[in-house]
Amino acid sequence: MQTLTAPRLYTPAFFQLCSSYALFAASFNMIIPELPAYLTQLGGEDYKGFIIALFTLTAGISRPFSGKLADTIGRKAVIYFGITVCVFCSLLYPLLTSVAGFLLLRLLHGFSTGFSPTATSAYVADIVPVHRRGEAMGILGISMNTGASIAPPIGSFLVNWQSLNAMFYASSAVAFIALLLLLPLKETLANKRRFHPSILILKKNEIVDRYAFLPALLCMATYFGYGVILTIVPDQSEYLGLSNKGLFFTTFTAMSVFSRLVASRLSDIYGRVPVLQIAIVLLSIAYILMGMSNSATWLLMASGAIGFATGIAGPAVFAWAIDRSVDSQRGKALATVYIGLEIAIGSGALLGAFLYNNNPLNFASTFYTIAAISAIGFFILIGKKDGKLI
Repeated sequence: MQTLTAPRLYTPAFFQLCSSYALFAASFNMIIPELPAYLTQLGGEDYKGFIIALFTLTAGISRPFSGKLADTIGRKAVIYFGITVCVFCSLLYPLLTSVAGFLLLRLLHGFSTGFSPTATSAYVADIVPVHRRGEAMGILGISMNTGASIAPPIGSFLVNWQSLNAMFYASSAVAFIALLLLLPLKETLANKRRFHPSILILKKNEIVDRYAFLPALLCMATYFGYGVILTIVPDQSEYLGLSNKGLFFTTFTAMSVFSRLVASRLSDIYGRVPVLQIAIVLLSIAYILMGMSNSATWLLMASGAIGFATGIAGPAVFAWAIDRSVDSQRGKALATVYIGLEIAIGSGALLGAFLYNNNPLNFASTFYTIAAISAIGFFILIGKKDGKLI
């Protein structure tokens, strides 16, 4: 597979793609802090765990398809599809005002993150120098985190100032701008094929990439707690007196951006495995701090610690998957890691809602449990080495 790998990292195409990715992330993250309260208003308080779980379910199911499509019909078409889903789903939230309708829409909305990030990561891997993949994945993550950090407070502000509908319409508009930014980019897949429904028929060996299985496990260990955060932290923020629920996510993503800026090249220099082991230890400690939070200030400090550790682990995981993949199946390899991410976030959301059980007294035990689960990643890496196709 011929690609357009550039001799330098910071090209106009790279910046353009990162800008679009930031807006895409802003679109679906803008509404997250307000969704638990919105679902409660609809009478679905007991279904909070499904807000994230259903979203990640369809995202995970669609990953093998997005990976195969990105490797056959091209990166851009798959990115376009994902963002377009985001545009229309945000417009539909004000129209579907029953609990069943809301949950169905969360299923549909999940297709956006099932398609766009897979193809975006493959596109970036195509155009950046091989020896700077870790850094490139870090910068791409910064783009996502920038959008994710700025958007939640804006969403909460729009709800407080205008209405929930204003937030949903703004979310759709931001996704549409993300789509427009991508129009001038050239396709990087040289031997692409026209879409045919037969492409959607997956063979057994097309569902996951066996070489990316280990990075996918580490992705699960890294992001399992994120599903818990998305589900119960809005309630925890309110309980501890943090009126703007989006501030937690702003702190989380700001520190993730900071760690990616200062540490994303570490795995390029010292190797993926040792960097991941350090990051997993830091992450487990950060979740213990979350469980100990007894004030809004402590909560924000713990949020920053989680974001910092995640910002180190994320780029290393995806760079490791690319290192181990066959070039012609890069989309499938990245899709496999994203499947791990979706399983982690979705199951984390369900477990978090179960352990929390709408009882503030359960915040501590919930996050202590998540800290133990995250620590499993450290032990998985014992004896493992960096390298390609091992």
